[in-house]
Amino acid sequence: MNLKATFLLVLISLSGVSFAQKSPLHQSINPYFSLVRPEFKADLAYETVGFVEQYWRLAGNTGFDATVYRIAEKLEAAGYVLEENASSSDRFTYRIETRKMNRPTWEPVAASLEILGTDDLLLNSETNRNMTYQYSSSTPPSGVRAEVVYISSRDQLTASAVKGKIIFSDQLSFRALQSFVGENAALGVLTYDMPEYLQPEKNTTSIQFRGLRYDEKNPIWAIALSYRAKDQLKSALAKGKVEVLAKVETKIYESEELTVVANVKGSELPLESLVFSAHIQEPGANDNATGVGTQLEMASITADLIKQGKLDLKRTLTFLWGDEIVSTGRYIQEKDKREAAINWGISLDMVGENTAITGGTFLIEKMPDPSAIWTRGEDKHSEWGGRPLKVEDMTPHYLNDFIISVFETQGEYADWVVKTNPFEGGSDHTPFLRADIPGLLLWHFTDQFYHTDNDRLDKVSQKTMQNVGTAALVSAYTLLNADEHTADQLVLMLSSAAHARLQTEFQLSKDAIAGGGSKKDEQLILDTWVEYYAKALDSIKALISENDQATLQKISQAKEELKNKTPQL
Repeated sequence: MNLKATFLLVLISLSGVSFAQKSPLHQSINPYFSLVRPEFKADLAYETVGFVEQYWRLAGNTGFDATVYRIAEKLEAAGYVLEENASSSDRFTYRIETRKMNRPTWEPVAASLEILGTDDLLLNSETNRNMTYQYSSSTPPSGVRAEVVYISSRDQLTASAVKGKIIFSDQLSFRALQSFVGENAALGVLTYDMPEYLQPEKNTTSIQFRGLRYDEKNPIWAIALSYRAKDQLKSALAKGKVEVLAKVETKIYESEELTVVANVKGSELPLESLVFSAHIQEPGANDNATGVGTQLEMASITADLIKQGKLDLKRTLTFLWGDEIVSTGRYIQEKDKREAAINWGISLDMVGENTAITGGTFLIEKMPDPSAIWTRGEDKHSEWGGRPLKVEDMTPHYLNDFIISVFETQGEYADWVVKTNPFEGGSDHTPFLRADIPGLLLWHFTDQFYHTDNDRLDKVSQKTMQNVGTAALVSAYTLLNADEHTADQLVLMLSSAAHARLQTEFQLSKDAIAGGGSKKDEQLILDTWVEYYAKALDSIKALISENDQATLQKISQAKEELKNKTPQL
């Protein structure tokens, strides 16, 4: 028998499971799957996406606030009571938090861009609602008629070259151009900047939304171009002088920021909680009307199941809707406004994609583990990308492999592809991690319509939201009701995951050494994974009492087996 086969048998023996056996978690999660699957149809989720995605949403503006009140309406229909009207016996409550904003809000009204002397209407906001830069000011009602000057390098950017004209560049960022716009300078800006992963040569009308820094004393308007509009404008410029008519109408006004917080109070341990967070702002359907809608149906189903006596939750379940990262971070920091400590945090962001249209796949973005230091094998960063992390950045915890296991169970059941990516950051999971709270992200990438005005309802899959919402609820219910039996199953699950990972990393390291890699460096990778999983096993202790010697002993034994059987290169 060869070394690889021998090592595989050892790993299987250590994990305590065989390929024919069920997941170590099946006793905990299967009853909840049986409970949730018949209920989660994603009808409310899809209906909510249809309502939300009609608006260009920014904290404090019309669409954002309309979404907040729609959520509140549906929560009340599900039995949630406004906190100020609730009694001590009400388990389902919600509140709408209001806060003063440090700047006005903004929303687009209308915009158009045409080449004068031709029939070419380059852009119209009715079909390209991302054409206007966020926080762009308005032009005069009649628009701005001016010559376009093409700027391809910083050397061409001089006050005399752009004064009284409209700057156009597909080479320089708006930030490089903005100081040349305003009084006694350029009249406005046209830009083109579409990443390759958005396939602009295929999606020629797409525009990825852009923003500028609001400056009340120096109002600026700017328009982002689609690939097609960019090509049309450059073709016209190649023939000679080009004048355009640009019209932009926006609203900039004082407002307040709203956040919705809904709670399902735990029956035994109400001061411990799991928090789901979905951000409202951004104009897309998948990003992030799908997170808003999926989470709303999750909240509704939870209340229904408890009212019917089919479910109880020992710990508190919280649903949060607000401004990305800002609202979640504030909820974490403002401990005086919440009763429960936060044990786990999960972000729902872009969770409803029809991947046959958008591309990419469903992803679980893991908390920082060694794959974010050494990204190799099947571990891959998304096009979003991530900075290389260090050993001290790791957050060892059972949550990574637990969530993966639950979602893979749903994936196998529904023939649904579930993948992972190393930690990258940038959504509502990051505030949890900054506060040393286990937190991860449920999302999709790469999406060829990401942040573009083609991210509309036709790119959304009700079935995907059903899968994500089902697995998310089963994960939450399992953790919220976790006890020593759950902890025992987590020990088995994590041991199995650790040994499977070590098998993979061992082979990758052998291949790396055969290709000239350093044996010392490769051993460090293996040792780091062992240390990571040893600490992840320790994290299970938070679910049990310090008197539970049986489970503590299982954790200790699992760690000992893991360290004793660390493969040596």
